[in-house]
Amino acid sequence: MKIERRSGCPINLTMEVLGDRWSLVVIRDMMFGNRRHFRELLTRSHEGIASNILAARLKRLVSLGLISKRDDPSHSQKAIYSLTEPAIQLVPVLAAIGAWGRRHLPVTEELSIRAQLLEQGGEPMWNAFMDELRVIHVEDPVGGANGQHASSVLARLTEAYDEVRRSRGR
Repeated sequence: MKIERRSGCPINLTMEVLGDRWSLVVIRDMMFGNRRHFRELLTRSHEGIASNILAARLKRLVSLGLISKRDDPSHSQKAIYSLTEPAIQLVPVLAAIGAWGRRHLPVTEELSIRAQLLEQGGEPMWNAFMDELRVIHVEDPVGGANGQHASSVLARLTEAYDEVRRSRGR
């Protein structure tokens, strides 16, 4: 997909790629929710993306090289979506956006706990998380998520989220 460039400004160019309403939400759900199939992305997002919008965003993100799509060997009519290296390198950006949102917007504890942990963990945690995402999405995009262990960053973020949900009775 060719992007119409208004300028060579890196902020402008990044916003032209990621600045629509849904692209970062889809990447977030793949990154933090380990959602890899269309149905998971459609039904498990808190924001309620419409199926036609999700299909368009996935197609656009694939064409921009931020995610990849491959056939799911477990089901002939399913595809597995994976983050590519450029999307994985958005971890520090999403951590900074989450930290800013926690400070300045009326967030919920449930949906901000991962941002809080990423902010507290800083660059060492971001780097470890990016390394995990590379295994899950790049090195072994079909089976990589099955190798996740309890000490992983993704497992810790997921457990913290689940713990807040349980404490709130959800």
